[in-house]
Amino acid sequence: MLLVVYSDNLFLLFVGWEGLGAASWGLIGHWFRDDDDIAYVGKAGRKVGPLELSWPPSFGGWRAISTIRFGDVPMFFAIAAIWVLSPTLNISEIDWGTLFLGIGAAGTIILMLCFLTGLFTKSAQVPFSEWLMTAMTGPTTVSALLHSATMVAAGAFVFLKVTWYIQPWKPEMHAIPGLEIVFILVLFVGLISGLYGALAGTGMLERKVLLAASTMSSIGLMFGAAAASYWIGEPLLVEIAGEKISVALLVAFWYMAVHAFAKASLFLVAGHLIHATHSRFCCGGFEFAKRMKTPFIVTIIATTFLVGIPPLTAYWVKSMMDEVHLHLFHHATETGYIHLAIPIALLIITSLVYSAILAKFLSLNFIKGEKPEHEHLEGGGLMKVGYVLMASVLFVLTYHIFVLEETEGFIHAGGEMLSLGVGVAIFIVYIVAIFKPRITSLSKLGTFFNDRMYLPFLNDYIMPKTGFFISRIVQNYGNRGIDGFFNTRVIPGLFGIISRGIRAIQTGYLKSYVKIVLGLVMVFLIMASLWGLGL
Repeated sequence: MLLVVYSDNLFLLFVGWEGLGAASWGLIGHWFRDDDDIAYVGKAGRKVGPLELSWPPSFGGWRAISTIRFGDVPMFFAIAAIWVLSPTLNISEIDWGTLFLGIGAAGTIILMLCFLTGLFTKSAQVPFSEWLMTAMTGPTTVSALLHSATMVAAGAFVFLKVTWYIQPWKPEMHAIPGLEIVFILVLFVGLISGLYGALAGTGMLERKVLLAASTMSSIGLMFGAAAASYWIGEPLLVEIAGEKISVALLVAFWYMAVHAFAKASLFLVAGHLIHATHSRFCCGGFEFAKRMKTPFIVTIIATTFLVGIPPLTAYWVKSMMDEVHLHLFHHATETGYIHLAIPIALLIITSLVYSAILAKFLSLNFIKGEKPEHEHLEGGGLMKVGYVLMASVLFVLTYHIFVLEETEGFIHAGGEMLSLGVGVAIFIVYIVAIFKPRITSLSKLGTFFNDRMYLPFLNDYIMPKTGFFISRIVQNYGNRGIDGFFNTRVIPGLFGIISRGIRAIQTGYLKSYVKIVLGLVMVFLIMASLWGLGL
């Protein structure tokens, strides 16, 4: 991960990128013997059609690395293409404008689409999100590390890094054909993934899987905010390290930081709860919370600081995010690009649903949940240290938002009527979801969301069936065609023709052999004569 963060060279970055993938396979599949139901994802024996909605740790590790590898291959080819087209692979030294102009609109779209496929798969964006859900088969400490602050956020981080140097907000970059299409793609993939993850989380009852869905949702908002930088120029530029950048990038980075510490806290709390109840499903009432005061308080802090309730940390960041997407709305009304009016609606809806799922996590584990069948409350002091420290950083981040010069705009945005209205709505949804974490009349809809809207069919049924179909074609018509036709007919037939020609010469008569030798001598003499005449 340090290579991914610090490397300015795309090749070295890719080396660290592949290391993350290998680490994910080993860590997610840690319980590879599949001998304990508590390490599974899904409910054993439950099926929807031909698909069994239960996944063991060994499968979770395999799915993670195979899905990520699907995106790594085109990403590698994109880096190779950049190496051919540019004299350097250093991100800060590549002349992105000249590179894009040289390959035209189609080339820009294809190159960036290949590169982005790697980012989308690593960050579990739609339709590559399923690996993250089944990655919850790994130990909880792995989830807290990989699936809140490092590996899953790597795709969004690399997009931030590359966008910083592309500087799409500059007027001259708007003259590059195809570049706007790339940023529109990232904008909508991110926001749609954010809404999908939040909706999926409303139906989930497994602690870590619910948090995984919310992580996917948050990272989608990071992609969306960063992609909005294409349209966010003056006057929404901030100076960082002597260089002016779009505030949209700053918002995405700050949201990444807030999310990292808050979600790491929640994952570690989930691990403590699994240890205490010996169940991966949400359970625990208020009496349970009284005996688990520290995780209860940390969960309240982490969820309220993350969802965007005023005046807590994420509120100021999301207020600026609202401002960024509102700017897109105004741009849409001025230019007639109606599609840019959609992001603000997607963001607000996602924020409200996101608030509900984190409130649901709090409620079903500490307030309105069922009584745990097993309670093992002894010890756990060392576990508490981890998530208490993580949650404490959220207060530090809030302080820095108020004192740093580059985040002054966050405070101004927090005072706008839109941000205040959204913040109050988020708070109301949060309170309602605490007291009503499950709605019986919507149980079928909740089951649909819990099944991730049947997206597992794409990974576990449609893609394997397609792969087996192609393999059968290769087996039946490829291999058999080569073996049955080329190896048994073409080559033997060719040797037959050659052997018949040789047998035709071998007549056994001296007269025939003399004619052949004389003919060869004549051909040799004619060629020698032509060579001597210079012809």
